[in-house]
Amino acid sequence: MKKPVTLFLPYNGLKHTRQTIQSFIATGLVEEVVLLVNDDTLSPLEGTSFLKIELINSSETIKKVVDRAETEFFVILKQDTLIDLGQFALERFISVARNTGAGLVYSNYYEMKEDVRTPHPVIDYQYGSLRDDFDFGFILFYSTKVAKFASKSASDYKFAGIYDLRLKASQISLLIRIDEFLYSSTEIDTRKSGEKLFDYVNPRNREVQIEMELAVTDHLKTISAYLEPSFKDVDLNENTFEFEASVIIPVKNRVKTIVDAINSVLNQKTNFKFNLFVVDNYSTDGTTDTVAEFAKKDNRVIHLIPERKDLGIGGCWNVAVHHEHCGKFAVQLDSDDIYSGEDTLQKIVDQFFKEKSAAVIGSYRMTNFNLEELPPGVIDHKEWTPENGRNNALRINGLGAPRAYYTPVLRKNIIPNVSYGEDYAVVLAISRYYQIGRIYEPVYLCRRWEGNTDSQLTIEQVNKHNFYKDKIRTYEVLARKRKNEK
Repeated sequence: MKKPVTLFLPYNGLKHTRQTIQSFIATGLVEEVVLLVNDDTLSPLEGTSFLKIELINSSETIKKVVDRAETEFFVILKQDTLIDLGQFALERFISVARNTGAGLVYSNYYEMKEDVRTPHPVIDYQYGSLRDDFDFGFILFYSTKVAKFASKSASDYKFAGIYDLRLKASQISLLIRIDEFLYSSTEIDTRKSGEKLFDYVNPRNREVQIEMELAVTDHLKTISAYLEPSFKDVDLNENTFEFEASVIIPVKNRVKTIVDAINSVLNQKTNFKFNLFVVDNYSTDGTTDTVAEFAKKDNRVIHLIPERKDLGIGGCWNVAVHHEHCGKFAVQLDSDDIYSGEDTLQKIVDQFFKEKSAAVIGSYRMTNFNLEELPPGVIDHKEWTPENGRNNALRINGLGAPRAYYTPVLRKNIIPNVSYGEDYAVVLAISRYYQIGRIYEPVYLCRRWEGNTDSQLTIEQVNKHNFYKDKIRTYEVLARKRKNEK
C-alpha cells in the first residue's frame, strides 16, 4: 500500500539534508524523497531521486512538483534548512488535513540556535492574508488533489510560483494552521524585526515585486475583489477652512525627538496658512512641558491633551482631525521623524490639486538619529501606481510617508483607535473610492533608533501586528466584493 506523503526539499549538498530526510523517513509515512537541485555536479543521496529545477519559487518548479506528486499529500520545504520532526508530527499533519479537507496545513515550530530551542508561533490564515511574505514556517503540507487543481490555472512566474499556488489553493480550500509546535528548525534570517520590515521595497527586489503584484491582482479578480482604475471625483474647494493644512503629531514620551519634529514643521515655507496639532497622550518624561513651551511662543502650535485616557495613535489623530481648527488637509508627522526640507508641506498640498486626490502619500529616506542614511535608503513605494496601487496595497505591508488626507473625506472614515496599522486601514478605506496621489521623491526623514516602537520586536509582537493588518485586509477585501456586487 502506498504511503501518504511525498517529500520535496531543496538540496545543495549540505550535511544537514541527510538528518532532515531521516527525520521524515523514520515516520514510516513517506513514499518518496525528491531532492530539488539546480547543480549538475551533485549526486543523489541514497534512497532519494532528483528533480532538476532552476528557481525554487518559480511556477515551473511548482508544476514539476505537483506533476511528480502521486501520493495523497506532499510536503515542500521552502528553504534548505535542518528540520527535526516532533513526536507524531507528520501523523498530526495528515490527521488535520484529512479531517478538515484543508488544501494547505502548516504549524508552529521551534527555532534552534546553539542547542537552544525557542518557540516560533505563526498566525492563522485569514481571507485577507494576502501578503506574499506570510509566515507559514518551513513546512508546507499540501493536499495533492487541491494542489493539482489549483495549479491548472497557474501563471508563469520566475519568483511568484509558490505565492500563486497558495492564493489559488485558498480560492478552493481552507489553509489551516495547527496551533502546536510540530518541528524544530534552524532560522536562517537572524536580522532584527526592524531590519526585515522594508525588504519588500528594496530596489533589488523590484522584479520580484512586479510578479507578486501580478499574482495578487489575478487573485483579486478571481474572487471579485479587484477594483478597476475609476474613481470618485473630489472637490477640494467644497468647504471653507481657516487653515489650508494642519500637521498632526501624536506623541507620548518622546522628549528626545519632539523638538526636532516640531521645528521641522514650524520651519516650513508655504504660500498658505497652516498650523500644527501636537496631541500629547499623557507623556511623563518631560514631553508635555516641551510642547507647552512651543505653544506659548508660537500660536500655530495647538497643544492638545485628550480628555480620554484610552487612546492609541489613531484615537489621537481623530481628536485633531475633528477639531474645529483642523485645516483642509491633515498631514502626518511621527514624533520620531522630521520633514526633509522646508518645502515638504507645500509639495504635499500642491500634489492634492495636481492630482485632485483625496489623499497624498510621499516618499521617505531611512536615516539614523544623526540623519545618516540607512539601507535600503529611499522608500518610494513605486508599487503604488495610479492604475493598480489600491489593489496591490492589499499585498504589501506599508503605504509610505508622509500621509496626508483631504479632511472632509477623512472625517467620514474614522481612524481605528489603535497604535499600529491605523494609517494602513484608513488609506485602504479611502482608496476604495478615491484616487491616492503620490510623491515619489523623498520629502520625509524616517529616523531609526533604539526607541522606535518597531526597532526590535518579539515574534509575538510581530505576529500581533501582522494578524491585525491581515484582519484589516479581510475587512477591506469583503467591502470591495460588496462594492463590486452593487
